[in-house]
Amino acid sequence: MKVCIFGAGAIGGFLGVKLAAAGADVSLVARGAHLDAMRANGVRLLIAGEEQVARVRCTGDPAELGPQDYVIITLKAQQVFAATASMAPLLGPDTCVVTASNGLPYWYFAGVTGNPALSRLRGIDPDGIQARVLGCERAVGCVALPAAEVVAPGVVRHDHGRRFPIGEPSGDHTQRVQKLHDLLVAGGLEAPIRDDIRDEIWLKLWGNLCLNPISALTHATLDVIASDPATRALCRAMMLEAQAIGERLGLHLRVDVERRLDAAAAVGAHKMSMLQDLERGRDMEIEPLVGVVQELGLLTRVPTPSLDVVLALIRQRAVAAAATRGRPDRGPTAARSTAAAH
Repeated sequence: MKVCIFGAGAIGGFLGVKLAAAGADVSLVARGAHLDAMRANGVRLLIAGEEQVARVRCTGDPAELGPQDYVIITLKAQQVFAATASMAPLLGPDTCVVTASNGLPYWYFAGVTGNPALSRLRGIDPDGIQARVLGCERAVGCVALPAAEVVAPGVVRHDHGRRFPIGEPSGDHTQRVQKLHDLLVAGGLEAPIRDDIRDEIWLKLWGNLCLNPISALTHATLDVIASDPATRALCRAMMLEAQAIGERLGLHLRVDVERRLDAAAAVGAHKMSMLQDLERGRDMEIEPLVGVVQELGLLTRVPTPSLDVVLALIRQRAVAAAATRGRPDRGPTAARSTAAAH
């Protein structure tokens, strides 16, 4: 089975090692020093006190790889837009595109009637290029729940979790989703097949929309944010605003706010991905994780006062960070990258 992981950063590298161990023909798309290190030394995964190494095909040019059975997108959400065209050579007639990035995937509101603006959200797929190139009919949803970090070029440290819920947007139990499940399980991962994968994706975004920007603003780890009374209260307020939006859209959350925050606190002293990106001088996933929820609030006429304040602050933090790096911030609507994630 040919599997391309497009964006072999923390989660993508973790998946690559595990799927290679399961016997898949794995290829990784990455860039920069991280790519160079993986080519030279393999993908090094630090997990459970040991190092696992996978020597797989690594490239910065997906055109070298040809059509795949599965393309698993693990890019930063804001990078998917600019990288979409380069994914075309990976797509054959039966290729399955597995969306495992943060935020809402391009197919999320496909077929939704009553509000055409939902299919053109700035924070998802504003001009429809992802839907045109990748095809909604190819898509399978995946929620990446593990916590991991690239700690050096070519080296991924796994901190917590092995769970990757998957599912067809239609809710059907298809052969392609069963094969994906079997492959993930063979790699030692958990991959429950969901008939409500949209709700599962919304559940992850529900935590990310507050925990990620607050981490970048405060430099606090996940356990602190979710347990400190003041930051927990702010998270709660933002999540309740998003919950009201989801209810207007017919989305359902299987846990309440307190349980979701308790689960976050239990992960421990993990740096959220937005803080990791800020510390490494990279663009943050602001619009796909926070800006899009504000957009949905405007469309559904649900006020989001707490989220609006945090969004304004994190956008300003991004401007300041870009100035420090010596280049202007390109604003909330800009495509953030032309290649795969670190």
